[in-house]
Amino acid sequence: RERLESKKISKTNAVTSIMDHELPADDVYIGPSDYVPWLTDRKWAHIRVEGQAFGDVPLNLELKLEVWDSPNSAGIVIDAVRCCKLALNHGIAGQLDGPSSYLMKSPMNQRPDHLAREATETFIADHSRSADAAERARDAAADAAQNKSAVADA
Repeated sequence: RERLESKKISKTNAVTSIMDHELPADDVYIGPSDYVPWLTDRKWAHIRVEGQAFGDVPLNLELKLEVWDSPNSAGIVIDAVRCCKLALNHGIAGQLDGPSSYLMKSPMNQRPDHLAREATETFIADHSRSADAAERARDAAADAAQNKSAVADA
């Protein structure tokens, strides 16, 4: 039960943090369910949005999203690992603010997606190899492979 409460808080914060205005707690509900064995690795999300159209006419939208959970998160995990490797290569430790705010559901510094993406792209640009460094790395790898081949032939 404690984990479900924690997930409810993190999911609610992830959604409400990107809103331009504060939503009263009674106007938003985002929550997980218990584990449902027959869903296996699938996740279902039921989304309902209520509002008003022209003339304050009620407008409601309902949507069901179904995804396979494991492959759905693979891209995010790969991007996070790549950012961590860039940090390691540059001796950076601790929280990676930009990538964390863009890739994680409950980062220390929650920000709108467009700002988080911009911060992530800046982090990557600042810590990626220059074209010269990349070429030197490829040359070194080719030399190492050639030397390994020469040793194996001897």
